[in-house]
Amino acid sequence: MQKIIPNLWFDTQAEEAANFYISVFGEGRVKEITHYGPDMPGPEGQVMTVEFELRGQEFVGINGGPEFRFTEAVSFEIRCRDQAEVDHFWDALVEGGEPGPCGWLKDRYGLSWQVVPEEWYAMATDPDPEKVRRAMKAMLATQGKFDVATLRAAFEGAEQPA
Repeated sequence: MQKIIPNLWFDTQAEEAANFYISVFGEGRVKEITHYGPDMPGPEGQVMTVEFELRGQEFVGINGGPEFRFTEAVSFEIRCRDQAEVDHFWDALVEGGEPGPCGWLKDRYGLSWQVVPEEWYAMATDPDPEKVRRAMKAMLATQGKFDVATLRAAFEGAEQPA
């Protein structure tokens, strides 16, 4: 069966990043590490690639040098069960990185993530357009991490919690 495996280009931090992501997700492992040899484009002995897995999804980290950087054109979405999961992933990934609006952030390596409560998708697709409008307005006003209680209150038309 064919797999789609994201390859992530780092300058020299592929192994560090893989271990960081494994620590954040709590379920993963480094599968294989290769090193640059003689007459290869990187310094001999330096890590070239790191194959790793996060919750069953395979990735490859490549130490390819400073030529390419991550952009928001590609991001990874984490659908969270509840506020506790939103808090966990947001707080861990944004440390040393940069918060963005509407649940987006860049981690310390510049990789973009969207940390989104599952409940948001039910709100955004509700058949009542007024509920969707209120939820969308609350989501667009978010200047960082999602607050599930605030989204829910807006969706239901209740006063937002203090």
